[in-house]
Amino acid sequence: MTDIPLGFLLVDAARLYRARMDHAFNEAGLGLTAGEARTLIHLNINPGLRQGVLAERMSIEPMTMVGYLDRLEAQGFIAREPDPSDRRAKIVRLTPEASPLLERVMAAASTAREEALTGLDQPARDALRHALEAIRANLCAPGRGESA
Repeated sequence: MTDIPLGFLLVDAARLYRARMDHAFNEAGLGLTAGEARTLIHLNINPGLRQGVLAERMSIEPMTMVGYLDRLEAQGFIAREPDPSDRRAKIVRLTPEASPLLERVMAAASTAREEALTGLDQPARDALRHALEAIRANLCAPGRGESA
């Protein structure tokens, strides 16, 4: 077997992981699209992001983000507020009503994550996390491309 280039492995693993997460969200019957579920997770990890920054972090088009946020806001799971430093921008926050749904989203994500990490003991998981954090930091360094 030939050595598969690291970049191919990273991209393929990320693609498969995202597909498995999307499947887990659909299986959980959350009443959300996979994109909406990912939006809630991103907002939970990074509270109070600007709408545009959130779209960038999720690597989706701003108009796609607007659709997700419109639906989540209509259901009472998020609120958009004017950014005090730029009135044209909106800050997005989770509402208290999102908490029970977010627990179900995180449970579905946990199931998919455990499937992906099957066969890796805790030291291997820690090493993987450390390596990915280092790669991310290297690629986010000034002058090295896009931010994460």
